[in-house]
Amino acid sequence: MEKKRLGSSDFFISPIGIGTWAMGGSNGGLGWSAQSDADSLSTLERVIEHGVNWIDTAPLYGLGHAEEIVGKFLRHIPVSRRPLVFTKGGFVWDAERHISHSLDPTSIAREVEDSLRRLKIDVIDLYQIHYPAPDDGIEAALHILNNLHKEGKIRAIGVCNFDVQQLERAQSVAAITSLQPPYSALRREIEMHILPFCEQAKIGVIAYSTLKSGLLSGSMTRERVASLPNDDWRTQNRSFQEPTLTKSLLLVEKFRQIGERHAVSPAVVAIAWALRKPTITGAIVGARRPDQVDKMLAAASFRLSDDELDEIVPLLPELSP
Repeated sequence: MEKKRLGSSDFFISPIGIGTWAMGGSNGGLGWSAQSDADSLSTLERVIEHGVNWIDTAPLYGLGHAEEIVGKFLRHIPVSRRPLVFTKGGFVWDAERHISHSLDPTSIAREVEDSLRRLKIDVIDLYQIHYPAPDDGIEAALHILNNLHKEGKIRAIGVCNFDVQQLERAQSVAAITSLQPPYSALRREIEMHILPFCEQAKIGVIAYSTLKSGLLSGSMTRERVASLPNDDWRTQNRSFQEPTLTKSLLLVEKFRQIGERHAVSPAVVAIAWALRKPTITGAIVGARRPDQVDKMLAAASFRLSDDELDEIVPLLPELSP
């Protein structure tokens, strides 16, 4: 599988990485309903077998459970096959499992130690600020991450969901390897300012939600949306509600038509659409079961023609200035 350098780091990553949000299971409205740990472990094994060389996780996913699953997987895989591990910090929870933001340096340092413990590793390859909140805590959080980098507990520093101004502030404190923003055919706003800035600043871009939380996968129907369990956060998301849902499903049908010409799924077309931008270093793809992985890995090498890209344009949401 062809690999690209992530920013100015020494990491060369596969076009697709495996995301573990769903592997965290149900989580007080922020989860994806119940998940089998055995399925999660089998899914991780399958993606590594096929050349994927990075895992994206976070303490927020299952309140530590996704990291524990990744740690369990890493313990049973030879060092020679060990993938890069990317995790995050900035969300914390109390004894009642109430979640809040914190970029307090002491809290961030504790989160790094907790992640190392759950992941059962000595150093985290890429540690990211999960969300820039509170905004006035960005500099302090980056300062402590810079110190932890010097101590050898993290190899590189990244951020998620930052705008251009926040990226500039982060760069004034530490070397920023990567940005992780949402990006899909249904959410394109980073094309305007963020992607050009990252290209100029040599910041790698790891796109998440390239399938818009399953909406662009080809397996999401109105009936399936209506039957989502109450503990699935998507039931409260307007992308899964009308009138947006109908417009999104029309785009999925176009992806299906294009995919049928090449014997690939709509999901492959959706991921390939996001990866068409040279500034996008890699895309996070979530999966619950090994069979889901098999249907999506073709996106690492699939390329849309110019004519096919033109077919898609009329169905894309408008990009507002």
